[in-house]
Amino acid sequence: MTCLVLIASLVIIIDRLAKFLVFNNMLEGQSVEILPKIFHITLVLNTGAAFGLFKDKNQFFIVMSFIVVALIFAYVWLGKRKDLVSLSALGLILGGAAGNVIDRLIFGHIIDFLDFRVWPVFNVADSSITIGAVLLVLRLFSGKKCCTQ
Repeated sequence: MTCLVLIASLVIIIDRLAKFLVFNNMLEGQSVEILPKIFHITLVLNTGAAFGLFKDKNQFFIVMSFIVVALIFAYVWLGKRKDLVSLSALGLILGGAAGNVIDRLIFGHIIDFLDFRVWPVFNVADSSITIGAVLLVLRLFSGKKCCTQ
C-alpha cells in the first residue's frame, strides 16, 4: 500500500506543479514551440474527457473519479494484488485520477498542455492514467506473480 500512495502522491505533486506553471504563465490557446513541428506546450482548458469527448459533463467525471479512487483502494485493501508492478500501476491511475479531479473541483475544467500536434493535447495526469492502465493490463495478462510485498 505504501508504494501505491507514494506513486499517487508523486503524480499529484508533479501534475499540480506542471499545471500551475502553465496556467499561471500562459493564456488559453497560447502555444510555445519546444521541438519544431513535434512538441509544443499549448494551454487548453478541457471541460470534457479524453480527446475532448463529452464536453461539459464535469459532474459526471467528478463522480466517476471518486468511484475509481474508491475501487482502487477497495481492490488493494482486499488484497487482490499486492505485487510491486500492480501497486505501481494502480498508484499511477490513482494519482492521475486525483490530479484531474482536483482541476475539475477547483476550476470546472482540466488544464491540458502537452501538445505533440498529432494527438489531442493532454497532461501529466492523463499520461499517468494511460501508463498505469497499460502496465496493469500487461501485468494481468502476464499471469506471473512477482515482486510480492
